[in-house]
Amino acid sequence: MAPSEETGAGPGAPGAISEKVPELLLVSLMALGTFAVQFLLRSADDNRLTSWRWVFAASDPVRLFALAGVGVVLAGVLGRLPLPGRRPGAVLLVTSYAVGACFWGEPEMLVDASRYFTQAKHLELYGFGHFLAEWGREIPAWTDLPLVPFLYGLIFRLLGESRLFIQAFTTLLFSASVLLTFRLGRELWDAEVGFTAGALLLSMPYLLTQVPGMLVDVPAMFFLTLALAAAVEAFRHGGPGRILLAGIAVFLAFFSKYSVWFLLSVVPLSWMILRRGAPSAARAGLGVALIAGALTGAALLWNRAVTTAQISLLLDYQAPGLRRWGESFASTFLFQLHPFLTAAALLSAWRAARLRDPRIALAWWPVLLLLALRVERIRYWIPLFPMLALMAAYGLQVIRSREVRNHLLACTVMGSLVVAGTGYLPFLRGTSAANLKAAGEYLDTLPETQVEVYTESPMAPEVNPAVSVPILDLFTAKEIVYRYDPVPAPERVERSPLRFTWAYRNPPSYQGIAGAGAAVVVISGDATGEPAPLTEPLASRLAGHRLARRFAATEGLFEHQTIVSVYRAEAPSPR
Repeated sequence: MAPSEETGAGPGAPGAISEKVPELLLVSLMALGTFAVQFLLRSADDNRLTSWRWVFAASDPVRLFALAGVGVVLAGVLGRLPLPGRRPGAVLLVTSYAVGACFWGEPEMLVDASRYFTQAKHLELYGFGHFLAEWGREIPAWTDLPLVPFLYGLIFRLLGESRLFIQAFTTLLFSASVLLTFRLGRELWDAEVGFTAGALLLSMPYLLTQVPGMLVDVPAMFFLTLALAAAVEAFRHGGPGRILLAGIAVFLAFFSKYSVWFLLSVVPLSWMILRRGAPSAARAGLGVALIAGALTGAALLWNRAVTTAQISLLLDYQAPGLRRWGESFASTFLFQLHPFLTAAALLSAWRAARLRDPRIALAWWPVLLLLALRVERIRYWIPLFPMLALMAAYGLQVIRSREVRNHLLACTVMGSLVVAGTGYLPFLRGTSAANLKAAGEYLDTLPETQVEVYTESPMAPEVNPAVSVPILDLFTAKEIVYRYDPVPAPERVERSPLRFTWAYRNPPSYQGIAGAGAAVVVISGDATGEPAPLTEPLASRLAGHRLARRFAATEGLFEHQTIVSVYRAEAPSPR
């Protein structure tokens, strides 16, 4: 499956009986046994979104193991195909994009998408100048950096306000991350390590669920990987074009997400490791530092008041909160990533020590940073997933047989696709977050051009229901009218990861007066999955309206449940 310079250890001609049958059978049994152990110990997975104890709570074990068996069989076939052929990068790019597109049917699971949609809509409606001038002022920025919302807004302005365009873009960034991981592995070691690392990004079920979301984590992964890959090529080969690209890439990564800042320390580390044997490395390192430093410094000075306030919020609120909001490392590395990948990544340290190869430090360094800081929230690990894939690809080289390596890689990828496609995806589609998606799609079938939205708060809410309005807007082309009065945050959510929802400010585009024939949408719900009782003013507003459709799917797990009721004006009685 992966290219290699190794001879005499390949699978041979198609249809030939392999000499490695015992080893291949052992790998297959290990893959099935690993899935069985994960399933039996699923209660140990404390992931906040796709915990195995939720995803497979009502699953039929016989059906699951049958699917896992099919995955192993397909892995056996895949491992013996002459892949990736002469264009491994193209194979990875196309395959990863196709896999990512399979998850486009997900709802927006994280309410953070509301922020990024609102920020992007400001650029769409009011232009680049307004976006840059009002970032962190009229445009609520919370602890976000402007690059990714700027790109989302650019897509809205040029192509139209459609979630499909956003999904196509984020999936492209995911596929580009796979391609960059391949190029990075090939540049540091060889084509097999690069191809294996790229393919291993498909063995991370949690990552696949994040690809289509309107979030910043997958874009941050792309920009960090781009920065390192461009810097490595600049340090090894020099050239003005490579140096300029690397400097710009570091600048872009810097403004993708705050947590990427200290992860970018891997760039100067790569210069220290690669400068030996590269006469142009000193000049390239200075050039990259000057370009990235000048661009970043200018941007920080231009908006220093906003940046200073955000950093203060990060230090006082976000950093201490990571201890309370995180998932265990066992969940991340034994359930949300394939355990084969984790084991191979650990092997990379032993192989590098045996070969005295310092290049693996480029992958290990940012991983060790997060481990040392005890960052256990999996979303903060997403930018480092390519580094984990590189570690695992390098560690797999301890297996001497290329055929066995290929089969193990195929089992890892296919097993993860089975988990993500038959477990995670159906689970996410059945959550209450899907109600906003279904309601938006239903609204687009109605003749009304305007939708007046009301949000009803349950008793003791954890989440401000107002943040659901922009997510509904993402799923419908109708004009939204929503009058919102700011609500102070309850004291108990002061240290909650959802505190930002109470800082919600209504976008100017939602202001207005709905026409008499507008559809009315009520967003409500509580942890029980029941709609909140209508207040007297809302009940009066709904006089003369009938309930057309209610979207009340619920998984019964998350504290925040979203129920959407759509009301339409009664047709006048014939005289």
